[in-house]
Amino acid sequence: MKYDIIVVGGGHAGCEASLAAARLGNKTLLITGNIKNIADMPCNPSIGGPAKGIIVREIDALGGEMANNIDHSCLQVKMLNTKKGPAVRALRAQGDKITYPKAMIETIKNQENLEVRESLVEDLIVEENKIKGVILENGEKIEAEAVVLTTGTYLKAVILRGDKKTVSGPHGERPSKFLSDKLREYGFTIQRLKTGTPQRIDKNSIDYSKTSLEPGDDVTHTFSFDNEPLYKVEDQLPCHLIYTTKETHEIIMQNLEKSSMYGGYVEGIGPRYCPSIEDKVVRFKDKERHQLFLEPESLYYDDIYIQGFSTSMPEEIQDLMVHSLPGLENAKILKYAYAIEYDAIDPLQLKQSLETKVIENLFTAGQINGTSGYEEAAGQGLIAGINASRKIHNQDSLILKRNEAYIGVLIDDLVTKGTKEPYRMLTSRAEYRLLLRHDNADLRLREYGHDIGLINEERYQKFKLKQEKIEELNNLLKQTKVTPTKENNEYLESIGSTKLLDGISLYDLLKRPEITIQNLKKWIDIDFSNEVIEQVEIQDKYEGYIKKANREAEKMLDLEKIKIPEDINYDNVHNLASEARQKLSTIRPTTIAQASRISGVNPADISILMVYLKKEKRV
Repeated sequence: MKYDIIVVGGGHAGCEASLAAARLGNKTLLITGNIKNIADMPCNPSIGGPAKGIIVREIDALGGEMANNIDHSCLQVKMLNTKKGPAVRALRAQGDKITYPKAMIETIKNQENLEVRESLVEDLIVEENKIKGVILENGEKIEAEAVVLTTGTYLKAVILRGDKKTVSGPHGERPSKFLSDKLREYGFTIQRLKTGTPQRIDKNSIDYSKTSLEPGDDVTHTFSFDNEPLYKVEDQLPCHLIYTTKETHEIIMQNLEKSSMYGGYVEGIGPRYCPSIEDKVVRFKDKERHQLFLEPESLYYDDIYIQGFSTSMPEEIQDLMVHSLPGLENAKILKYAYAIEYDAIDPLQLKQSLETKVIENLFTAGQINGTSGYEEAAGQGLIAGINASRKIHNQDSLILKRNEAYIGVLIDDLVTKGTKEPYRMLTSRAEYRLLLRHDNADLRLREYGHDIGLINEERYQKFKLKQEKIEELNNLLKQTKVTPTKENNEYLESIGSTKLLDGISLYDLLKRPEITIQNLKKWIDIDFSNEVIEQVEIQDKYEGYIKKANREAEKMLDLEKIKIPEDINYDNVHNLASEARQKLSTIRPTTIAQASRISGVNPADISILMVYLKKEKRV
């Protein structure tokens, strides 16, 4: 049996990769250890959050599935950071752990060109450093033009609680015991990483009178640009807020050596930005308490997830820790927390297309690349699926730039800087975050999705109409003038604004921080959708900042145009600092812009490299 593309692993990266490959007309096979665990949420039951929610919107703009799927399976939705600027606003939804994977499985089963097979992959078929297929655990060989590895946390996975180690995947499934060793034999650098998950509590054993209610927003939202809201505000499930106590911290410190991490039982490096509770107590000793959220997992069972209470303590210590929390004194623990260790590759061995430098036509995406989070995995999976398809059809890869998408920032960080710990997307990682907003993901990326072939004509025309309406409203505001009449000035004062001294366009009047488009209805009819109004208002009010960010991005793009030849020998570039020479030789950046972002490569090294390339007439 031969396929165009094989995707190994059915997590969030694998779902996006296989759907993208199939939708682009490739005969695709998704191989997963357990079909029932496709699109599983083994840890946090949420999708989105700061930066991550914007990635989900970008996935939708490009034609991926995650946004649509969470819209159909959310329990509660919030827009975060609404009191801050638009650059950091993002959606977060509680997903239903039953409905979300079930909906994704149905999407995959109904997708043309896509087959699913339940098995483990133990080896690759490689000829002359080019992928030719995979070898299953039963020895069967399946050929393919390209392979995408999205193995999640299953490579040599080990569950840890205290000094107890269990060879297992997140739900007790069989891990992949041999594939990472084979990857090492092929020349990949393998690293050991760690993540974890907190306890699940029976909701009926919680005293909610000791908690603070955290409801969803009183207006509806969608992640997908093409969906109408699929839930009612009043039907959202509540979350609750509690805090750790002095007793909690004392229990942790008294039993610290029993933790897998602090007892020396952990080999892998854990996530800096999603630490275990014992790590938080040790690292932030000045904090008297840490906030925890009690979050529902599903409509179909009673498990409550303690967000922020991940630990690798033994079960008997976890009992003490949980019962020290307000409202959880008599809580029934349905599932104990654990840490999980797994193998990953060094992402410096990847191209920006997510094709590996070691084996041609082999792509990787998700936690195998050193990332954490469903959203980071899905974004990589989508790009890997797209580029695997484009590679076997001799088309240029889709490379998203840092000023175009958080997905671009994520991938560029991985392949340029690498990571020694599970990478998490943060708004602070994006230097052009004012350009990479929640509200404009379609304006940034939908053209790409359409050109690639993942956005059909109906969705594309809807997008084009939105663009036209934005331009129409902008023009209307620019063309409509108001003068400093008594009536106009009295109205402005009534809404807390200052009087006019001269005539002004509504476009310029809107720049006043206290003025909204709704205030302008005194002078014009505004018959536009909320998303068009929101877009025009943000573009207008932040016009100066956006122009400045675009100018800075253009400087970076000029350096992106200067290509570095693949065959360059950095030993021939005299006067380079030794660290720069070593880093450039290892990472082999494709442009001067990428080279300038490598840690250890200084501006002086870039200048020397530029002089060399010009002298050798390589640019």
